[in-house]
Amino acid sequence: MAAFAVSPAGRALAESHEPTDELRRVAALLKETEEAAALLASGASVPLSAMEGIDPFMALLGKGRIYTESELEQLSVWLASVSQMKKYMDNKRHIAPTIAAYADSMHECRDLREELVRCIRFGRLTDQASPYLADIRRHIYAAEQRIEKKMEQTLTKYRSALQEQLVTKRRGRLVIQVKRELRKQVPGTVWDESASGQTLFVEPADVAELQLELQQLLADEERERTVILSGLSELAEGYAHELSQNVEAMASFDFIMARGKLGCEYGGISPRLSENPVIRIVNGRHPLLGEKAVPLNAELGYGYKQLIITGPNTGGKTVALKTIGLLALMVQSGLLVPAEAGTEFGLFRHIMADLGDGQSLEQSLSTFSSHLTAVKAMLDAAGPRSLFLLDELAAGTDPSEGIALSVAVLETLLESGTLTAASTHFNEIKAYAARTPGCMNARMTFDPETLRPLYAMETGEAGESHAFAIARRIGLPLAVMNRAERWYESARRRNAAESGSGPVNDAESIEPTPVPMSEVEAPAADMSSAESGGEGACERNGSAAKRRHSDKGSGKSDAKAVKRPGEPFEKGDAVWIYPLRRSGIVFRPADERGDVIVQVEGRKLTFNRKRLKPYIKREKLYPGSDYDMDIVFDTKENRKLRKMMSRKYMEGASIVTPPEQ
Repeated sequence: MAAFAVSPAGRALAESHEPTDELRRVAALLKETEEAAALLASGASVPLSAMEGIDPFMALLGKGRIYTESELEQLSVWLASVSQMKKYMDNKRHIAPTIAAYADSMHECRDLREELVRCIRFGRLTDQASPYLADIRRHIYAAEQRIEKKMEQTLTKYRSALQEQLVTKRRGRLVIQVKRELRKQVPGTVWDESASGQTLFVEPADVAELQLELQQLLADEERERTVILSGLSELAEGYAHELSQNVEAMASFDFIMARGKLGCEYGGISPRLSENPVIRIVNGRHPLLGEKAVPLNAELGYGYKQLIITGPNTGGKTVALKTIGLLALMVQSGLLVPAEAGTEFGLFRHIMADLGDGQSLEQSLSTFSSHLTAVKAMLDAAGPRSLFLLDELAAGTDPSEGIALSVAVLETLLESGTLTAASTHFNEIKAYAARTPGCMNARMTFDPETLRPLYAMETGEAGESHAFAIARRIGLPLAVMNRAERWYESARRRNAAESGSGPVNDAESIEPTPVPMSEVEAPAADMSSAESGGEGACERNGSAAKRRHSDKGSGKSDAKAVKRPGEPFEKGDAVWIYPLRRSGIVFRPADERGDVIVQVEGRKLTFNRKRLKPYIKREKLYPGSDYDMDIVFDTKENRKLRKMMSRKYMEGASIVTPPEQ
């Protein structure tokens, strides 16, 4: 905002401006800003003044200073801009009635301005400033003409003794250049000599008296100049009160127009104000992200007072929190907000945020202790007129203790009526939001096909972190990802077994949401057959268990039965991928570690078979058992090249297959 001000006084107002929680004050500020934006939108050029030199002028006003011609001329120019602003605002009352009325307090100081214009022009006193000054300048002009004529005669008279036929000035006197050895031929006063000492600068005696007369006239001119400037400075001091009011009014106009320019910069609107502590953002954007930002829609204080935002890393949770807090502060500062009609804000006494890790060696703060310091300040200020923003709840410490502490803080804030928006990755906090009245889950959306965040927030449902998918998109090594997924699967099974809480198989604990396959449009019959295939797999596993029990009773080895993975995936089968919540095509069946390579959107990704579920068998997708699967998995260029290479030798031709394939 301060960058849009054109004067130092307007910039100072912008830099010292602070939000307020007074409803009338906020409404008045928004009205001013809205009218300023309307003036700018009408295409009008507002005649704001940069007020150059006015601040130091006003600082010395009333202290007996005699101002210079340039200072008084700056005052004259500024008074002209004041008069122009009054006329401009008077013509714009139909567009901006409120701020146009402020111009009524400005004073044109017509007498002062007319006197300054009469006496000063181009930084110099005019001959019209006083009759005596005009008379002195006429005598000065005549004396200079006589001296110039006399010097020309002197150059001719003493030509033989001169170093050069030039007239110069030394110490304010006109002199000629005389050779040192011929000095006696030119009577007069020596005022200077050259660096070599061979040339003397002599004022001829013939012009000495004329130059003395000129110096006297110049001294008289300086005395009259001082008298005139003193009178003009005294006249300006007589308008000290009016000038001070003009400075305040012009600075206020600059400040108001800076707010209007800022609002026009990002297409802001004036939101509806509420007496209740509520927030409704309709297609709001962070002002620094511009038009390309994904709009945010959020509510707080209507049906719930807490909003728990979940979703993937780099998905926009922190930006959503910052947008909510920043827009609230902008409203209470009288600024237009980048949102659409229907946006509504109440006013808050406290708007506090805990964003970032806050580490500080100087203050002995770790990530967790810095969070606790911020949370303590929030608890002290909690109340119905408070808005708190908490990023990454339960971060920086033991998850179980951090979750317990976070839930306790959220419950306390909810009891106090505080509006709270928080982000988290922990399922326990998501569950708290789902079961607690007055608390609502929200998620940042994520595209499972492209593995990229969509940055849009959806209220009413918790989101997932998608850590593995994001790690793959960023490019972590395949071996690291495979190891992480195996460790995660092992830990999940171990925790479930220890707690005795039921299913340890993803197929039992996660119900997939059907997503249309991009590789093939599966008819309804195929969907039902895929589901029945899944049930058949469960039955075969049960039969295998019975056989193992029978074999054990008969003394036969059951090692092969234990390692049996169930129905194996074949190349070309469509499978459901639990981490991505979508389907893919098997490129390479499971290896000895159970890793299956699946093609998803032209990319070949590795998943453990436990993360996959049979979806549609190959026989139902492709015609005949001899169907060329290279059509599905290889590029057209590679297939064409491979066919040509099978017929004849082609020098330099090669097909490179990545190691993981």
